[in-house]
Amino acid sequence: MIAGIAHEINNPTTFIYSNIVPLNTYINELLKLLQLYEHYYPETNAEISQFITEIDIDYLRSDLPKLIDSMHAGSKRIKEIVLSLRNFSRLDESECKLVDIHSGIDSTLMILNHRLKVQPHRCAILVSKDYADLPLIECYPGQLNQVLMNILSNAIDALEERMENSSIQPHIHILTQQINPETISIHIKDNGLGMLETQLAKIFDPFFTTKPVGKGTGIGLSISYQIIKEKHHGQLECLSTPGNGAEFIIKIPITQQSNTNTLNTNTVQLRLE
Repeated sequence: MIAGIAHEINNPTTFIYSNIVPLNTYINELLKLLQLYEHYYPETNAEISQFITEIDIDYLRSDLPKLIDSMHAGSKRIKEIVLSLRNFSRLDESECKLVDIHSGIDSTLMILNHRLKVQPHRCAILVSKDYADLPLIECYPGQLNQVLMNILSNAIDALEERMENSSIQPHIHILTQQINPETISIHIKDNGLGMLETQLAKIFDPFFTTKPVGKGTGIGLSISYQIIKEKHHGQLECLSTPGNGAEFIIKIPITQQSNTNTLNTNTVQLRLE
């Protein structure tokens, strides 16, 4: 559904974005023509003079280019959001693909941007990124993006809960690195409330949640664990202590070639179910 909506929005947005540049050119040429008329025909009749006063020609000249720039910035922003939605969903990719992990992270952050901004009850959440120079990774892009979404959403929830009774600067730090020639890791760390050891032991159990009743289903991290372990033959772990936030670490192999048959079988089974 997300991929379909992004595709439908992309067509009219591209039309608007591509026409803003010639529109700006045309407007500048008309303004230049107006200047030439004023230079060579400084005397005008009463009706033209009255209309110039009514429309406030000086304000129009100064504000019109700003208006075009705002339209250009807005349409560019929409294009970026649509691209992020398409990169995030990638629901048409049922097979393993070689992808740029950082593109998936950036797309997920773009979609969550509204939750990271300043809110009426709290300050903005700072996100810092420390990306390593990674090769393309063979994975299921849509499912891996789902894992990133679940972890980042939980980090935001934890930070918002802490900010209810604290004035800390909320912060999410994302680190990627290549552990060895076969494996890469993604670290997502927040400075939220953290978890007790008893909570940490159950964090990936189905229906377990540390959130208040009605605010969490306890399914997201369980699904994420299955996606990383069963579909990508990797590891997902969480490190946390009370008051010191939490760090989720994703480790996946760079290539899934040795497990192609298993992955294809799993995909068929999921479709049949």
